[in-house]
Amino acid sequence: MKLQVAYLTPHQNGKVLGIISAVTSLVFIVPIFLLMNVLAPDAEDALPMGMVLLFPALYLVMTYLMVAVSCMIYNAIVRYTGGIEYEAAQPPAAEP
Repeated sequence: MKLQVAYLTPHQNGKVLGIISAVTSLVFIVPIFLLMNVLAPDAEDALPMGMVLLFPALYLVMTYLMVAVSCMIYNAIVRYTGGIEYEAAQPPAAEP
């Protein structure tokens, strides 16, 4: 059966994707932080520890804002375009 997404909640979607973005950014930021501090051990050349905390926070805020605005735009145009369409099916019943 084909279904259409009629409404996207800006706050909830922004919150979830913002947190995912912040956590995912740590996968890249922590190794870069460690590498920079090994390659440039001098205090003035090393990457400050605050950057490790600042970047994920910036990712969270910016992703939240972009997703929330995108959801609001989607909600405004869905009545004219019909929205995102997807097909759903129920899995076959398990045999006893």
